[in-house]
Amino acid sequence: MSSSLGQLFRLTTFGESHGAAVGVIVDGCPPRLAITHEEIQHDLDRRRPGQSKLVTQRKEADTVEILSGVFEGHTTGTALAMMVRNADQNPGAYDHLKGLYRPSHADWTYRAKYGIRDHRGGGRSSARETIARVAAGAVARKLLATVANIEVLAWVNQVHGIDATINPETVTLNQVESDPTRCPDPAAAAAMTTAIEQARSDGDSLGGVVTFVARNVPAGLGEPVFDKMEADLAKAMMSLPAAKGFEIGSGFAGTRMTGLSHNDPFVPGPDGAPHHESNNSGGIQGGITSGATVLGRVAFKPTATISSEQDTVTVDNQPTKLAAKGRHDPCVLPRAVPMVEAMTLLVLADHWLRQHATDVLTAL
Repeated sequence: MSSSLGQLFRLTTFGESHGAAVGVIVDGCPPRLAITHEEIQHDLDRRRPGQSKLVTQRKEADTVEILSGVFEGHTTGTALAMMVRNADQNPGAYDHLKGLYRPSHADWTYRAKYGIRDHRGGGRSSARETIARVAAGAVARKLLATVANIEVLAWVNQVHGIDATINPETVTLNQVESDPTRCPDPAAAAAMTTAIEQARSDGDSLGGVVTFVARNVPAGLGEPVFDKMEADLAKAMMSLPAAKGFEIGSGFAGTRMTGLSHNDPFVPGPDGAPHHESNNSGGIQGGITSGATVLGRVAFKPTATISSEQDTVTVDNQPTKLAAKGRHDPCVLPRAVPMVEAMTLLVLADHWLRQHATDVLTAL
């Protein structure tokens, strides 16, 4: 199993949904970075369950413990280990799932690959594993803000058939956090809330799209040809639970444009570098950041756990029925926002360090 991501800013995650804890070890974070427990906890609070009526009501504070790598408020340059203990674990609530496979979960595929599966909430395949990513992402956020004033922000742009109208260049964190849907378009947010509540009432679930931006990203980040910036972003996003699609810039809509309308013309920039009049490239050209805002979208499927009865089979391959019990998100989108931010931050932090490692001759 692959539980690590990154080359220089490298994280390894561990833990299961209903095990003792979930955690992460970060290797490669530079020393002397000022970081506080509160900065890491802030991002985890945005990801945690039970924060509104639109998400799962599992009662978890998701309190982070910093085990190593920080001393007197600064990173030491050694392995940074963080852990969140599972408080509201109830593995017995999943005993009825031991003998069958849940539709569109990882139950069957984990069994097929490993010959064993953890039926307690999905074990390692549970979205609870993303606690580790968000904790590491909070460290990457502080690093990027400190060295380059890079800002990463994501929001819910679509739920089911409801689309928001948002200017990605001006949207703020306060606007995103002003509604439980994490959609900064008030009219769309209200419609999304109604749709999500109706889906829960119907024993169903909804999917949608999270949009992300990274501002103030310098030109030059990305490692052609196999570690292009958009390639590493795509891998990171598609590793998130329930992620089913990724776009950068114009994405699939660009296929309906001509080269003339899709190209981003250059104009002289006040800083001596060329600037773009448009951003269909999403801030990346040739796999390398151009200096424009990095803009992308991640599509998430409807939550697989629903309370409506579905056809499935037992582990003995006999037909049966399943109606899920317990706590689940009728829509993963509001809690996916900090996860998408974290993956963006982790990729950018790794590439920032990789770029500056190759700049050593410039500094001589």
